[in-house]
Amino acid sequence: MSAPGSRATARDEARAEVAALLSRGGLPERLATAAVTLLGERAAGRIVEDPWLVLDLPGVRPDAADRFALEVADPRPERDDGRRGRAFVVHALSRAARDGHTVVAESVVDRAVAGLGFPQPRAAIEAAIEDDRVLGFEPELLALARYAMAEDSVADGLPRLAATAEPLSDPDEAEAAAAGLDDAQRAAVAAAAAHGVSLLTGGPGTGKSRTVAALVKLAHEHDHRLALAAPTGRAAKRLEELTGEPAGTLHRLLGAQGRTGNFVRGESWPLDADVVVVDETSMLDVELAAALLDACADGTHLVLVGDPAQLPSIGPGRVLGDIVDSAVTPVTELTTLHRQAIGGAIARLASSVRTGELPAIDPPGPQPEVVVVPAGGAEAAARRTVQLVTDSIPRALGIPTEDIQVCTPVHRGPAGTVALNQALKSILNEGPGARGGFDPGDRVVATANHLDLGFANGEVGVVVALSDGGGLEVVFGTGLVEVPAAVLGDLAHGWAITVHRAQGSEWPAVVAVLPAEAGGLLSRPLVYTAFTRAERHLSIVHACGPALAHAVRAVGARPRRTRLAALLRESSPRPV
Repeated sequence: MSAPGSRATARDEARAEVAALLSRGGLPERLATAAVTLLGERAAGRIVEDPWLVLDLPGVRPDAADRFALEVADPRPERDDGRRGRAFVVHALSRAARDGHTVVAESVVDRAVAGLGFPQPRAAIEAAIEDDRVLGFEPELLALARYAMAEDSVADGLPRLAATAEPLSDPDEAEAAAAGLDDAQRAAVAAAAAHGVSLLTGGPGTGKSRTVAALVKLAHEHDHRLALAAPTGRAAKRLEELTGEPAGTLHRLLGAQGRTGNFVRGESWPLDADVVVVDETSMLDVELAAALLDACADGTHLVLVGDPAQLPSIGPGRVLGDIVDSAVTPVTELTTLHRQAIGGAIARLASSVRTGELPAIDPPGPQPEVVVVPAGGAEAAARRTVQLVTDSIPRALGIPTEDIQVCTPVHRGPAGTVALNQALKSILNEGPGARGGFDPGDRVVATANHLDLGFANGEVGVVVALSDGGGLEVVFGTGLVEVPAAVLGDLAHGWAITVHRAQGSEWPAVVAVLPAEAGGLLSRPLVYTAFTRAERHLSIVHACGPALAHAVRAVGARPRRTRLAALLRESSPRPV
């Protein structure tokens, strides 16, 4: 039996060994932790055997990996070293995955590897396939094995649930539970009751929550066990408030294990639920979707709720869109706007943007829901944003600053997250940045998953105290979390966050900043996602000229190449 602390000591020794190796090869020693996490406690030995493994570490470029290999490899490697070619193929596919693709044309990878200076790209591809990290598919497609296996798992799991689920109730009982809903909403409840997998889609104000609440009522009437979840803490909390049923994050439901990407729940220990409802499923990347399907036992009813018009997942894949496009699962789209009171103007604007139109905004009244604030440039946009957050919105609408969130497409520039957070901190919570640049009272956002600690990438919280161990105590949507000193680098100030990080969350008031430098990034899904983060008030700081209208009208979702829709069509019967 190992002595207490021996495991930690072994990992510390492994990190020290890797750090010395990295330093010798001209790479930052701070990457040692990531190397040990990725490669295990034999990381140093594995890197000596294959120096180009460092290309898998954050921020390491191919030229730096080459220089590292020349320093540490013995004998000195040649340009056509098979390990080098294999690493370049994996690197090309990993870059594509960061853009959302799960498969890439072989010709594209061939050109990428040649562009990195490898003389025999075809041999490099064959070496990568032989190593099992890369899989080849017809017609001439390549994929990282992890994403290919995840798509296969989803394509197997959805028809499995469809084939094994029994109806939750008879049709008359489903109709009674949906009393008071419109035709489409009643159809969604009926589909969820009858089918093992069903999708409920629609924009804000169309009654998705009322529909889910009716399904919850039906499940309770028949003593079915329920599990409600969403990808983010704020979305889970909102789902809980709207349905009156306990809800949590999807990672917590599945029993996520730290930063490893592994989950406790799965085929060997499935979820204790007859009905699983997951909201904000546009955020599901293919690996998280695969983990969800693996954790649903035969006979489970899975209801996926989401809005395909929003931005796709940060991780690779387009799960919600692929399921819709495959046409093998019942999909009910809600289109009728029911929200006429608070949030009605926001819902109407969102509905127009969703269909590619940017309507004129009415002049602001005494309690405006949507306001357009023109700005002549990024600097002016930043000034107007700070004024709105610190003065105008709280004073005119009575919405406190802590309920206002700034969303912008960019990090850099005067109207990017970095500069806006600096300006907002200087007014809202001026301080020395006593701990890692943060002070009690600062709003922060997580920039990485730390599910073992209790927060995920994109979660927004407030620092409430400096902890004794050199870290911070932060209240996230999931509760109080102690963030240790070693993790502070994965926090950023959060008064202003990117639109991507805002996905899945809503705030009473949102300031959507659209500076000129964001013009090339704008698309209909990005604008739609930004606008739909607001519950009661939306201020649009408009400094990008005609680029906004052009993006809404003409720039749709950036294409992602995946296999899932085709796999589903091959493996699933058509819905009844």
